[in-house]
Amino acid sequence: MSGQFPSPKLRAALLAYRLLWWLGLPLVLAYLWRRARRDADYWRALGERFGRLPAFAPGAVWIHAVSLGEMRSAAPLVRALLDRGERVVTTHFTPAGRRSAHALFAPEIAAGRMRPVWVPFELGFAWRRFLRQLRPRYGLVMEIEIWPGMIMEARRAGVPLFMCNAQYPSRSFARDRARMPLRAELMRGFSGALVKSDVQRERFESVGVAPVVVTGETRFDQPVPPEQLAAARPARVALAGERPVVTLASVVAGEDALYLGAIAASLAAHDRAGRPRPLFVYVPRAPERFAEVGAMIAGAGLRSAPRSAILDADLTLLRDPGEIDVLLGDSLGEMYFYIALADRVLVGGGFTPAGAHNIIEPLALGRPVIVGPEIWTIEYPAVEAIEAGVCRQLADAVALRDVLAPGGAGDVPEAAIGAFLAEHGGATARTLDAVEALLATSR
Repeated sequence: MSGQFPSPKLRAALLAYRLLWWLGLPLVLAYLWRRARRDADYWRALGERFGRLPAFAPGAVWIHAVSLGEMRSAAPLVRALLDRGERVVTTHFTPAGRRSAHALFAPEIAAGRMRPVWVPFELGFAWRRFLRQLRPRYGLVMEIEIWPGMIMEARRAGVPLFMCNAQYPSRSFARDRARMPLRAELMRGFSGALVKSDVQRERFESVGVAPVVVTGETRFDQPVPPEQLAAARPARVALAGERPVVTLASVVAGEDALYLGAIAASLAAHDRAGRPRPLFVYVPRAPERFAEVGAMIAGAGLRSAPRSAILDADLTLLRDPGEIDVLLGDSLGEMYFYIALADRVLVGGGFTPAGAHNIIEPLALGRPVIVGPEIWTIEYPAVEAIEAGVCRQLADAVALRDVLAPGGAGDVPEAAIGAFLAEHGGATARTLDAVEALLATSR
C-alpha cells in the first residue's frame, strides 16, 4: 500500500481528534480525580501527564507500557536493555503498570538508570515537551496501542517508533478493514512493527505497515520471581494439604456468577463422589473489585479467606483459616504465587466478549491452562497452545462444570509444556536485534 501519509482524510480526522482532546480535557481530569478517590496515584505527578518530566539524561530507550499487562510484556525487554547498558524510560496510564515498573526495577530506578513516568495526554504541546526533554533513541509501543498524538509527534520529532510484541486481533482487524480504515492507515505512521507470529505479520502488512518483523512473544521470557515460588510451597501445604488446587486468574467483571456457580457445583460433585474438595484460588483482574468479589463469594455460600487477612507481606501464613473453599487473591504483583499454588489454572476473560487474558504465566510454571470460548485477544499463543495440548478451550458453562468435576481435569504431561515453552522463547533477543537492524538500515 502506497500513497501520501497522512492522507487528506486522516489529516482532517487528526485535526478533529486534537480539538476533541482540548474540549474533553476537563472531563479527562475529572475522570482522573474521581479515580484518585480510590487510588491516589492517579492524581500524583500530574505534570508528567502534560509532558513535564523529572530530570533524566537524553538518549534513553522509551517503552510505552500503558497498564499492568503491557508492563509484564515489557519487563524482559527492560531487563535486557539495562543489561546492555541502556537507560530506559517507561510510560504508563494506569497506576498498576507504573507500580509494577517500580517494583520490578527499584534498584535501577534508584541508580538513575530507569524512570517510570505517566504517559502524556494526547495534546500536541505535551508530547512535544516530552520528546524535547527525553530525546529518546527510539520508542517501543507494547502490544497494539494506537495513540494518534504520540504517533504523529514522534514522526515530527524524528523519533523512530515501533509497535512491539504486536498483534492485530482478528476482531480489530475485521473492524478496521470494514468500518475504521483511518485507524489502520494511522498504523503506517509507525517506523515498523515487531510482531508475534506470521499471521500477525500478514495482517499488519495488508494495511500498509512496513517493515514488519516476526519476533515472537516477549512474555515467554518473563523472569519468574523465585521468592513467590518458594512461598507457595509451604502455603499450599498449609492451606490445601492433599486437596487439588485450581487457580482462577485475572477474573473480570461479568464472569463471577458463572465461575462461582461452577465452583459450588464442583464442591458438591466432589462431596457426592467422596473425593477431597478442591481449593479454589480466585484472583480478580482489577484491584477495585476485591471487596465486591469477596462479598459475592460470601453471598454464594462459599467459605473463603482473603490473602490480605491470612498472609503477611512475605507470603507467610499469619493464621490458620481452617478449611476454606476459596482463597481470594486480593493483592497485586503476586500472580506467580497464586499460580504456583495450583495444579491447573483457568485464565479469566474468555467467557466475556472482551476476551481472555494471557496464558503464558501458568505455562511458564508448568501448569496446564483452561480458557473460555473467546480467545481472539490472545490468538497467539492460545491457538498454538491448544493445538499442542497444553491449553484446553471450553465452549460454554456446561463444559466449565464438566472440567471442574471429579476426574474432569485430564492429564497434560509436564514435558509437553516444557517443549512448548522451548519452542516459543527467545523473543526478547530477537526484538532488540531487529530494532538495531531496522535503525541501521534507516540511517
